[in-house]
Amino acid sequence: MPPWIPAHRLCVLISGVAEISGGIGLLLPRWRRSAGWGLLALLVAVWPANIHMAINDVQVPGLPPAPGWALWLRALAQPLLMLWVWVVARDGGSVARQ
Repeated sequence: MPPWIPAHRLCVLISGVAEISGGIGLLLPRWRRSAGWGLLALLVAVWPANIHMAINDVQVPGLPPAPGWALWLRALAQPLLMLWVWVVARDGGSVARQ
């Protein structure tokens, strides 16, 4: 996480709860659109942290080291994930049902 973001642990916990909630919301047709928009906002919010990890080769303590190319792949794939979630949120999931 970039050093300019305060309360790292709290931010990680909040983003984790948001990610799990969004994933569950995508499974429920009534909540799919709202969950998609929430996940899109989450992806935008965590993108700077993914870029920071790639640039500075930041490793997560307690996990096996990730190769540098994996950190860059994650950061560079983020816009594709954003597009995918936006399509699902925009259509309320109709693309997935076709």
